[in-house]
Amino acid sequence: MPDTAEVSATAHLNLGGCDAVELAAEFGTPLYVYDEATIRNRAVAYREALRAAYPGKSLVCYAGKAYCAPWLLRIIAQEELGLDVVSGGELFTARVSGFPAERIYFHGNNKAEDELALALDVGVSRVVVDNLEEIDRLSRLASNAKHEQAVLLRVAPGVEAHTHVHIKTGVLDTKFGLSIQTGAAAEAVSRIQQSEGLNLVGLHAHIGSQVFELEPYRETIKRVFDFAASVSLELRELSPGGGFGVRYTPADIALSPVEVTRAIAETVCAAAHSAGAQLPALTIEPGRSIIAPAGVALYRVGSIKTITGVRTYVAVDGGMADNIRPTAYGALYTPFLANRMHHEADATVAIAGKYCESGDVLVKEARVPLPRVGDLVAVPSSGAYHLSMASNYNLSPRPAVVVVRQGTARLVRRRESYEDLLRPEL
Repeated sequence: MPDTAEVSATAHLNLGGCDAVELAAEFGTPLYVYDEATIRNRAVAYREALRAAYPGKSLVCYAGKAYCAPWLLRIIAQEELGLDVVSGGELFTARVSGFPAERIYFHGNNKAEDELALALDVGVSRVVVDNLEEIDRLSRLASNAKHEQAVLLRVAPGVEAHTHVHIKTGVLDTKFGLSIQTGAAAEAVSRIQQSEGLNLVGLHAHIGSQVFELEPYRETIKRVFDFAASVSLELRELSPGGGFGVRYTPADIALSPVEVTRAIAETVCAAAHSAGAQLPALTIEPGRSIIAPAGVALYRVGSIKTITGVRTYVAVDGGMADNIRPTAYGALYTPFLANRMHHEADATVAIAGKYCESGDVLVKEARVPLPRVGDLVAVPSSGAYHLSMASNYNLSPRPAVVVVRQGTARLVRRRESYEDLLRPEL
């Protein structure tokens, strides 16, 4: 739950000083509620923990792919974080939001030429090169613009992270980065160093998402330092990525910002000392672990079907169109009834979505008070990879978003209308 979550005397869930039941009545459902205090607290926790743990230059970059919106990027900028973007759309949002270009890193495994041109025009701090073709493309654009672009090279370190196969990114068999093991990364280093308009300042690696262990990060850092030494590359900057896990169920034991930053900083310092190298500038990339805990999704119960001896299906007015994670990854959640927080959780039910897919089930086994039609289901830890992966499946409008702070709710994204759905059609 967000930091400000509490239960009122009327057994309602309160977020940021606002009654969730009243929010649903005012703004409708499905509704995504973000707690501003939690976002700021998480951002500050990472920023200050990294500064305390690492004696060199450092920057915490928020991974915009988790959720990217103008209101959020303004908060991230105010808290002195950097920003990772992975598309022209995210970069455009950053520009419109006034995010400082000198703190923007542009990632992506297949950046289009117009996206790279936009990055040069915006003046991003770093382009994170992911493939050999991108080197030639970016070199030509930078040279034509008479600009020298600082770049990081994304390497695949061959490190196994214990997470879902769809969100592993550091193994040998991955579409991301260039493999250290196969020699592709070494070839890329040589190509960049010989390319006009490019300045290779360091290396980037990312092992996956929703990771709960520290050892894969330590091993990644060691392998990246070893690789840099093998190609005689002065490692002026290093990013070991992000992907730090968050708590979706009681079984999840999340790493704190202090634990994560201390382990990464200590490993970088040790590796630099062993290599006889100067400390590189260090960036880390938390996204989910900043924004996921701040968000709660609210749904209204519309129907209940009991199949005797099998299961009870509780259908809500959202589902896979606003949260694809259970369908895509088998993601687990711990829902509550926001209007009956003090009632005993005496039933096990399936929280099902409204969409025309049998797999549209948000929670297969939810332990809650036996729901009734009209109840309000609250799903915590909904701030990341919900809205950023949302769709208009079944031509359903995407939900509204409100930000709560000290008893005030601010609408930051209106609910889509049916007219919005057809606006791009000719």
